Amino acid sequence: MCEPLDEPTSRRTMLGAMAASAVAVAVPLLGAEPAAAVTDTGSAPSGAGLSVTLLGTNGGPPPLATRYGISSALTVNGRTYVIDCGRGAVTQYLRAGLSMPSLAGIFLTHLHADHIVDYYSFPLLSAGAAGAQGFQNPVDVYGPGSAGVASTVTGAPGLLPGTVEMTRLAGQAYAASPTFFMTEHAGIDPATMLDVHDVLPPSGIGASAANSAPAMAPFTVMENDDMKVTAVLVPHGAVFPAYAYRFDTDHGSVVFSGDTAPTPNIITLAAHTDVLVHEALYPAGLASLGLSQALIDHITSTHTDVAQLGRIAAESDAGTLVATHLGPGQQVAVSDATWRRLLRDSARTAGFGGPMVLGADLLCLPVRRRGSRRS
Repeated sequence: MCEPLDEPTSRRTMLGAMAASAVAVAVPLLGAEPAAAVTDTGSAPSGAGLSVTLLGTNGGPPPLATRYGISSALTVNGRTYVIDCGRGAVTQYLRAGLSMPSLAGIFLTHLHADHIVDYYSFPLLSAGAAGAQGFQNPVDVYGPGSAGVASTVTGAPGLLPGTVEMTRLAGQAYAASPTFFMTEHAGIDPATMLDVHDVLPPSGIGASAANSAPAMAPFTVMENDDMKVTAVLVPHGAVFPAYAYRFDTDHGSVVFSGDTAPTPNIITLAAHTDVLVHEALYPAGLASLGLSQALIDHITSTHTDVAQLGRIAAESDAGTLVATHLGPGQQVAVSDATWRRLLRDSARTAGFGGPMVLGADLLCLPVRRRGSRRS
């Protein structure tokens, strides 16, 4: 099972436990008690408590053989919430040992292809299916509303769709399959198993496609018996809206940065969080991929350099930082050993004393609460 480490009683105990994980980067701790205990067990999360499973850790749309598309799963009180649905998310969800009937919600940070390509696969393939491969209860979906700007795609005129309209269009595009199944009394309309919500930024903060991430306080997206979810806007090039999400539970708190350039909004959202799951870019690694300088400049301006992660974690007072959406994701371009060194150097430079964890596909991260965070 994906069980938390025993509460360590000393810095030496914590470092020894972290060394057991091939992807953990041990850095000097500032106190005897860690902010959050994490371990790589490679097995499914337990039903009780809170855990994060990294389903895929690749950064960017081009597919890789060695990493799946960006997607994470948060399991709390036996219910599972998926954050982003990159390539292979459904397959990885099952490979992680997660039960499809436990799926309670999906959160999309933004509508780039590498974050949504497997989104509609969840209802299309699993809605109404029997056993551990399907879900019988409606799933809540939260994702960005329309950017309010016109599409430049031939054959798709009008304003860009938000999550609600995107879902409707996906149901229309795939209508043949459920129609044939329902004709044979062997399926249901996938759309009836989704309750989709457009997440819109608060009025009055001046957010727009031209001002995509003004300084702001977190706003509430939803709240239920498991958790309270809040969000902030983050800057990610032309994308609007793009969100980072925070999940506060009785067991601990987890923040997902989504795709973002460095922004004070992340520091605000992630204040005192137990685990901060943040994207990571190594600009020097891009040079070996044969990309144009213009594209490299674009990528570096819309993502966060791994060298900044220690500072972000320290300024947020995060307990543990987990690096994901690794760019470049190719191990031949940036080895895991290099990523670990970069994370270690980033933490040391910023004086961050918590664990820095290198994300890997199917890595399971149990979370323990430092103190009461939910309000």
